[in-house]
Amino acid sequence: MSRMSNRKKVLGMVLAGGKGTRLEPLTSKRTKPAVPFGAKYRIIDFALNNMMNSQIYGMYVMTQFKAQSLTEHIQRHWRFGSFLSDYFITLAPAQMYRYDELGAEWYRGTADAIYQNLHLVHNNHADLVAIFSGDHIYKMDIRHMIEQHIDSAADVTIAAYPTLLEDATRFGVLQVDQNFQITEFQEKPQNPKPIPGRDTHALASMGNYVFSTEALVELLTKDAANEASEHDFGKDVLPMALDEGYKIMAYDFAQNPIPGQEGLNTYWRDVGTLDSYWEANMDLVAVKPEFDLYNPEWPLRTAAEFSPPAKFVHETSDRRGQAFNTLIAGGVIISGATVRNSVISRRVRVNSYSLVERSVILDGSEVGRHCVVRNAIIDKNVRVPEGTQIGVNHADDRARGFTVTERGVVVVPKSYRFA
Repeated sequence: MSRMSNRKKVLGMVLAGGKGTRLEPLTSKRTKPAVPFGAKYRIIDFALNNMMNSQIYGMYVMTQFKAQSLTEHIQRHWRFGSFLSDYFITLAPAQMYRYDELGAEWYRGTADAIYQNLHLVHNNHADLVAIFSGDHIYKMDIRHMIEQHIDSAADVTIAAYPTLLEDATRFGVLQVDQNFQITEFQEKPQNPKPIPGRDTHALASMGNYVFSTEALVELLTKDAANEASEHDFGKDVLPMALDEGYKIMAYDFAQNPIPGQEGLNTYWRDVGTLDSYWEANMDLVAVKPEFDLYNPEWPLRTAAEFSPPAKFVHETSDRRGQAFNTLIAGGVIISGATVRNSVISRRVRVNSYSLVERSVILDGSEVGRHCVVRNAIIDKNVRVPEGTQIGVNHADDRARGFTVTERGVVVVPKSYRFA
């Protein structure tokens, strides 16, 4: 039990309303946090597990765009019992709590999503509010960040990812003093300033925050009254807080300790593009993956689906069911086919004489006989006909209407029907 659990009441709020347009067609019918990942998870599961494993058991999930799939996932698979009122995971869609007279229907930005739900903070008598993004892949013991927040008497603490200077131009960069108190924000700077004493790295904001409740209410109320604001934490609220003298601390994510994990905790991926999504899935199939799904001291929960065991069938010289360096979910049948360096989700079937390499195949899809699938993402419930090649000739892939990324990853949309 961490010290903070005995001293402060913490409410978790997970931002899960993003459109994820750069992930289309995977997000054509679902929000980004609902996109499947790693054979059996959804992207939001990692944020929820970080909260639960950090003993934050009261959570609201802010939803907005294309939320049906996400809503069903949380309602069916992320539930506590009804006896303890402080243990809950509850959806909080945009409900026009504060803008009835203006006719506003949606959350206007990340800060506005919390502002419209400040009554939930008050109802739960929270001392601190942990506001985390629901669309990144990482592990984080939030207790450690909260303890720093308390010990430093901060109004706001921002989780920061140490990034190579040459890469930091893509992020919002935090300038800090020797004590890691934030002194300046830089939005995608051409010449980012390094971490004091660490000339090769800058601190990029991860979009994860711990607020003292009083400061949160004050700042969001001021921001809501500013008609020029975009009502975004990174663009508006936090720069305003710095200008007005609030104490804002940076939390070095690389120092975050994960129980049962050796070495530094440095894996954090924003899977905001098709290429980054594919790469993050491929990270999982390494012999010693940087992101470990198998740590029993940091369990990763998800839907408890009752699938039968995976099965590999046929063993002849030219027809052998086999998989190498691959994640295989429940209900999968590899029938006389070969799968390499891939992520195969629930109830997928790969039929005889087919080859699947460096691909992600989502639930319920089937690859017919004599097919080749390379460097591909196949969304749910796709039937690939016998003899089809995907990822072999990109001109053919584009002619079928498939997305082909800059890295040559071919994306087949959900329930696609071949001519």
